Amino acid sequence: MSPSPALPVVIVAGLHADARRAAVARLLADVPGSVVLHHDLATAAAGTVVRTVRDATGVLSTGEAPLVNDCACCALREDLVPELGRLADAGGTPLAVVELWDSVEPKAMAEVVTAGGFTVTGVITAVDPALVLPYLGNGDDLAEGGLAAAATDQRTVADTFARQLEYAPVLAVADSPEADDEDRELLSQLHPTARRVPIGHGGPAGARPSAPASSALARAAFAGFDVEAAAAAQHPACALLPAEADAHGVATFVWRRRRPFHPERLYQALEDLTCAAARSRGRFWLADKADTLLHWDAAGGALCVESAGPWMASLPDAAWELVPPVRRAAAALDWHPEHGDRCQHLVFTSPGLDRDGLERLLESCLLTDAEYAAGHAAWRRLPPAFDTLLEV
Repeated sequence: MSPSPALPVVIVAGLHADARRAAVARLLADVPGSVVLHHDLATAAAGTVVRTVRDATGVLSTGEAPLVNDCACCALREDLVPELGRLADAGGTPLAVVELWDSVEPKAMAEVVTAGGFTVTGVITAVDPALVLPYLGNGDDLAEGGLAAAATDQRTVADTFARQLEYAPVLAVADSPEADDEDRELLSQLHPTARRVPIGHGGPAGARPSAPASSALARAAFAGFDVEAAAAAQHPACALLPAEADAHGVATFVWRRRRPFHPERLYQALEDLTCAAARSRGRFWLADKADTLLHWDAAGGALCVESAGPWMASLPDAAWELVPPVRRAAAALDWHPEHGDRCQHLVFTSPGLDRDGLERLLESCLLTDAEYAAGHAAWRRLPPAFDTLLEV
């Protein structure tokens, strides 16, 4: 029997556990009859994941799911859809709230729920503004804080938090007394297109917000969510990156150029560029790898560089029809008569950002006029400084 798509599902994520619990409590209060499913991965070391199902009155049931391939997140995936199916079959639940454990990322779970036949009507990440900069600056491995989802989990606190924040179209924002204008501005610049909904105090025992704020969170839970569009918005080839901004001591610097990087000079500058901002991301072009679109993703003083596939300009015409329309549209917007969609598009966001110094450093990594004039054949012979990083 296939699951009923009539059960709306909202996913609530966030490493800021108190803010996340407060958001879930508001949804339970604002949508009578709603039910929360939560899988606690803290017990994974003992070989199981603990599932709790509850509503506004308290716990309805608990259970354990065994690890799958020593992976707690895999156990969550295997257990979540059947639990949603039981809720759907029982009927009478107006909203299923999937409260993700601290380090679980909403993108993967939204795709699991959708693939299971259910409709994700909202994805919300709960945030305490006072904790945004400390978490973005935390380069510790999740395992060091007991937050790893598997023995092989090599993510850091910073990069996990950044993905949780940037994927969700709605941010449930705790009214933190420790947050100041700089904290709130940093949050705004990191994800300027997000709808921010206040949820009162972040602590689980915090006071309830006013009715309009509560209703806004409930509306956000039912607003609708497009899993494919959300994935495209995170892909480096067509990501909707933040725009230039400067307020309350926080700046976002957008750097775009039509000339490739010299691989060796850029490699030597990586540490300074990575540490120049609390968060930086985008796509870039190396002279010796003219066909490869490279992804730049930095937070917490650590940088991840990886191939994101080919530039559209490097594909034969017949292959264009195999590429998603959003990817073709993004390439068209960036198109250059000589280089096609090849470009540098990097965005740096941080309090106290040194825009001028950052721009000078980036410019120094580009090919010089003489190197550029030497042409593609000469570019391909440049030292392959990134091969080790890219595991080529």
